[in-house]
Formats: sequence, C-alpha cells, structure tokens
Amino acid sequence: MSATLLIINLLGTVALLLWGIRMVRTGVERAYGSSLRVGLGRALGNRLRAFAAGLGVTVVLQSATATCLLVASFAGQGLLPGASSLAAMLGADLGTAIAAQILSLDISWAAPLLILVGFVLFQRSTGRRPRSLARVLLGLGLIFLALSMIVHLAEPIREAPLMLQTVDALGAEPAIALLLAALLTWLAHSSLATVLFIASLAATGSLPLPVALTLVLGANLGSALPALGATWHGGPAARRVALGNGAFKLIGCVIVAFLVYPAAGLLESLLDDPERQVMAAHFAFNLMLALVFLPLTGQAAAILERLLPDLPAPREAELDQPRFLAAVDLSDPSMALANAGRETLRMGDIADRMLTGIGTLLRGGDRQAVAELSGLDDALDNLYIAVKRYLTEVRREPLEPDESSRCGDLMDFATNLEHVGDIIDKSLLNAIGKKVKRNLKFSDEGLEELDDMLGRVRDSLRLALNVLLSRDRAQARALLQHKEIFRDHERRAQERHYLRLEQGVAASLETSELHLDILRDLTQINAHLTSVAYPILEEAGDLYRSRLKKGQADTSSGEDLS
Repeated sequence: MSATLLIINLLGTVALLLWGIRMVRTGVERAYGSSLRVGLGRALGNRLRAFAAGLGVTVVLQSATATCLLVASFAGQGLLPGASSLAAMLGADLGTAIAAQILSLDISWAAPLLILVGFVLFQRSTGRRPRSLARVLLGLGLIFLALSMIVHLAEPIREAPLMLQTVDALGAEPAIALLLAALLTWLAHSSLATVLFIASLAATGSLPLPVALTLVLGANLGSALPALGATWHGGPAARRVALGNGAFKLIGCVIVAFLVYPAAGLLESLLDDPERQVMAAHFAFNLMLALVFLPLTGQAAAILERLLPDLPAPREAELDQPRFLAAVDLSDPSMALANAGRETLRMGDIADRMLTGIGTLLRGGDRQAVAELSGLDDALDNLYIAVKRYLTEVRREPLEPDESSRCGDLMDFATNLEHVGDIIDKSLLNAIGKKVKRNLKFSDEGLEELDDMLGRVRDSLRLALNVLLSRDRAQARALLQHKEIFRDHERRAQERHYLRLEQGVAASLETSELHLDILRDLTQINAHLTSVAYPILEEAGDLYRSRLKKGQADTSSGEDLS
C-alpha cells in the first residue's frame, strides 16, 4: 500500500472515530439530555457536589465541551456561583479521562456486535429513546472499530522515514508538539478522540512515551479551546467558566511539561503496555488538576470576576437584543433549541412585565406610562423576529423527529407571545388610554374582578413557560384545566358586571365598554398562552379529535358531522 493511500485511510479512520464519539454523545443527549441537565442543575449547590456532577455527566456524554456549555448556561442565568461552576469543570475533565480509560479497553471483538445490535434496534424502533440508545450502541461500535483500524494502519507507517523524522522533530521541540496536539484537538473538538488516537499510536511503538505524553498535554490544553470559542460572545458569567477551566489546564501543562521525562520513566517502571501508560498519564494529569485546584476555586472565581465583571443591568433600549441565539451552536440542534428556548423565556418575561404594567394602569397612570408600556411590545416583536430567524436556520440542519417537533413548538409559542404583545399594545392599552384620557374610574367591584382575571392570566403565563420547558404531561393538563376555570370566572365577572348595570352603579355605567373589552382581551391572551399544552396532550393521546359527539347533526345545514 502506498504512503498516500495509508495516510488517506488513517485520516478516514480518525474521522470514523470522531463520528462514533459524536453519535454516542448525541444519542445520550437525545435519550437523557433533559434528565442530565436537571440532575446537573440540582447538584451545583456546592463545590464537591458540582465536581461529582461534572464528572458523572461527562462520563456519560463523553464530552467535556458539552458539559462546559451546560455549566456555562447555568452560570449565565445566575443559577450557580463561580466556584461551583469551576469545580464542575474540574470534574468534567476527570470524567473525560475516565471515559478514555473505558474506551481504550481491548474489546474490539465487540465492535461488530454493537454495530449489528444498534442497527437492528434503530431500524425496528419508533420511539425517541430506543432509537437514541441505538445511536449510542452504533457509536460505541464505530469507536472500537476505528481504534482497532488505527492500530492496524499504524504498523506499516511506523518505520516510514517521514514518520521517523516527524517523531524526532516532535521529541526535539516539545513546545511544538504540545501546540500541534492542541491545534488538532481544537479542530476535532474532542480531546477524547485525540488521546485515544495518541494511545493507539503509542501501542504500536510509533511514538516514544515522552513524545506521547507531551501530545497528551497538548490535547488537554486544546480541549479548552472549543468551549472558549462557544462562550466568547456570551455573558461574563458564562465566559468565566470556560476561561477559568482553560487557565487551570494551561498552568498544569506548563508545570508538567518540565516533568515529562521523569514521568515517562516512572510509568515505564510501573506499566508494561505503552497504551496503558498513556492512559494512566492522561488520568493522572486531570486528577492532579482536581486535587490542586478544587480547594482554590473560590479564589479563582474571585479573580475571574474582577477580570470579567458582570455587565450592568440592561437598559430598556437593549431589551430587544437577543442574548442567547449563538450562531456557533446551529450545527448542534440540541444546543440551538436550548438557546431558542432561553430566548423565548425572555419573551415571556417581557410579556409578564407588560401584564404587570396593565395592572398598575388599571388603577391610575398617565399617557407617558402608556407609551412606555407600548415600547415593550416593540422589544417583544424584535425578539420574536430574531427567534423565528434562528429557528428557521435550525430547521436547515438534519433534525430527529423529536427535535423537529420541539422546533415547531418553540416557533408556535413565540408566535403566540408576539400575539399577546399585540393584544396588549393595540387593544388593552387603547382601552386604558381612553380611561386615562377621560379620567374614568372602575367601580371597586369591577376593579377587583379585573385584577383577579389579570392575576389568572399571569398564572397561565408562568405555567405555560414551565410546560414549554418541561413538556410535562401533568402540567399541560393543569394548564388546560386552568383555562376552563378561567372561562368560568370570566362568565361570572360578566354576569356581575351586568348586575351592577341593572343596579345603576355609576362607575360601571361609565366604564362598561372598557370593562367588557378588557375581559375579552384577557380571555384572548389566556387562550394564546394555553395553546402550548395542546401538542403535548395530543401526542400523549389525551385529546379528542373533535368536541362534537359522533352522529350529532348541524341543525343549520342538516349535514352529519360525525
């Protein structure tokens, strides 16, 4: 086999290894992504729990970068202190080393079986979780197959003159070797793949142990670069997570780089297998980082906060600027949909502020207050446009059925929130503007009814946002039950208003049109908010196709509508 063909085969095998690792990660995310995020969020209360959570999630996901983005997301929302986020990343780095130990086990004989079982399960399953688990099995099979192929292909090139010259050059220039491995890891977006590749070459004798250890250091350093790039345009809290993790690795690499030859001698005296020596070095390096820096995460977080202080609270004019729609995440539908979900939550927060403002204006206010509240609708419209465009870009990526459904749900709810803003701006504020202009006042009973209905709408909004995030069937049912209760209260509010009209209550007579218009608008808003429950319950089979009974005729046309 020619040298050119050998190199092409080797590069193709490395690509197969990368694809297998990606399949395992995406399969786990699709099967258990929500559970992992919830579990990680609950465990980030203190440094030790955060460290353990970061380790566990990364062993499962096989990607410290994915864990870093999750932790950065929590930090960006102010849900965890900086020390805990840095501790979680130290656990994530050690988790990658443990995952590498597991995948480096000599079980290449299982590769065909894993691929076969994964293929059959994927072809015969229809549910999201079984098909995702099939992806995990396929990915593991591809990983073990690729590793055995790398060992096989490395044998012919071990004695090639170009290979010998390259190894000699890397041994003479350890800094270049370290930077080269860091660059390759950044390009591959996977330190796990780089370390497995280095260990496979070392197993064939292609790499002397000191060179292999230097390359492992570079792989660890390069693993911080994808997270730095992904969080670069995020908030300071998110950037501090990636920057702190990168600083820990840089300090560790600089120190250990001077100890490569003594470490190589120690490993050779303890272990005979070159592959196990590389893996042990990788594990020991990350364990050392955890032991040294875990007690110092508090001080490190304080330094990072001084270097990257939190931004001042956004001005009203900045509310319309999206904060979470990172273009770099578009190639990862799971992360991109999470970003769109967070931005949709911001739309919900603005809608809630508008509803709160309506409650204040019902009691009093001026035209300036009405104008300021109207400005929030412009922010809501701009965010809606940004979310819609972002989700349109997401749809251009290959999506699993559940991801496509999630994308549609987010688009629908964002559209409904935009309609809510329009109803508030063009109808509710118009009615309140008339009230302000004519200096009208609602009756005490009427104002109490409107306050109650407005509070119920805000309750619907909060529950709808929870349903959007969790897709919980019980919460979706509760939201529709809340809608039925809302209708009953609306009907009773109208009846009491008509009774006050009959009794000749002056305030009710003056504000009757406004009162009924506001009730109607609140009912429309509530309907838009509760619509998020229908796709979830329809998918679960909890809804009838029609509310009409079978065989019931339309008396106006005489046609059977069954």
